[in-house]
Amino acid sequence: MDLKDLPVAQRVNALVKALDGARRTNEALARCSDGEAMLDVLLDASSRLGLGLTRWELENTPPIRDWIWWKNKEAPLTIGDSKPRYQQDGGQGKPRPSGPTDEEPPRRRFLGLF
Repeated sequence: MDLKDLPVAQRVNALVKALDGARRTNEALARCSDGEAMLDVLLDASSRLGLGLTRWELENTPPIRDWIWWKNKEAPLTIGDSKPRYQQDGGQGKPRPSGPTDEEPPRRRFLGLF
């Protein structure tokens, strides 16, 4: 059976299992400065294993999607109007400007129901 014929989630799971105990690959992933560098390492590992995963598939399939989020410090989940949370919050892990700006009104405080 050709591994490239498997669904994306199964190929990603196979890659994750192959990374368990792969010392050199794990060290390379730990040295990566951001998610893009991690994707390069993971794409190389995928090609060596014959999984045929693309950058987009790796970037959008858990758990690798979550690893990239963790490395970039950006939340992948969405809340409310389907904006990624880090866009709603003004950038998780990034410095926020102090005080309200001209573009956004001051935030209202919610004091509770009681």
